[in-house]
Amino acid sequence: MPILSLPTPALILLIAPSGAGKSTFAARHFSPTEIISSDRCRAFISDDENNQQVTQAAFGLLHHWTRLRLAQPRLTVIDATNVQYSARQPLLRLARAAQVPAVALVLDVSLATCLSRNRQRPQRFVAEEIIRQQYHEFTSALLHLSREGYAQIRRLKEDTLDSIQILREQITREQITDEQAVREALETRKN
Repeated sequence: MPILSLPTPALILLIAPSGAGKSTFAARHFSPTEIISSDRCRAFISDDENNQQVTQAAFGLLHHWTRLRLAQPRLTVIDATNVQYSARQPLLRLARAAQVPAVALVLDVSLATCLSRNRQRPQRFVAEEIIRQQYHEFTSALLHLSREGYAQIRRLKEDTLDSIQILREQITREQITDEQAVREALETRKN
């Protein structure tokens, strides 16, 4: 069983196209209060997770809740595609402002799997061309993540998503302010 060490507190960005299993992964490994979902934010505003007309307001709410949690500081998981740089950047700024490490959890799931899972979802169907576009943006994002300022980037392969175990590594305020110390502590535990 693969073990994934994550700092806590931290800002965790799940990165993958629709249909990759982000919400399932988040629900399996994190408590409901730790997860901020863009779909749930849409539902809080309009009673409909699929209502794309409230996306701007939903992300305003997502950023507000993220800011509040990181100020505590609390582990905060962002359940959104996060395939675009413009979506990740404001979240990384919030993490830096709160002096909390940011972690990119990349769910490396094939396009075929994303499309298949999407067809099986009764309440939330995303148009195939949108998923294809997200997948293109996702593969492009993989080339740039290392330059965005994450304390950790973890690429989780499709065949390990169901078996992975997450180990939380409590970090202190002093460690939080020293990103290099966080990286070194996590690398030491990983080896």
